[in-house]
Amino acid sequence: MNTKLVESLVQVIQSLTLEEKALLEEKLKPRSNWEVQKKKLQEIHAQIAARRGEESLDLGLADYIQQGRDERTAQQDELVRETFGKPK
Repeated sequence: MNTKLVESLVQVIQSLTLEEKALLEEKLKPRSNWEVQKKKLQEIHAQIAARRGEESLDLGLADYIQQGRDERTAQQDELVRETFGKPK
């Protein structure tokens, strides 16, 4: 542990005005709120899972790549049809 750094920080914090200390506490607050954020994420996850009927979102990387390729090919085919008409 870097005790010199800790001691320096203590001195700096002790030298702060009340307004500066309040601002410091406010800036540090989100880090101490991680449990609240975790709970919110778990609630959102539960809502999504309930809405999807517990269907998994995990397709796997190869499936995502193939899905993206298929979508892009379909978009390109549609653009070609709109631009040049249907092939004969």
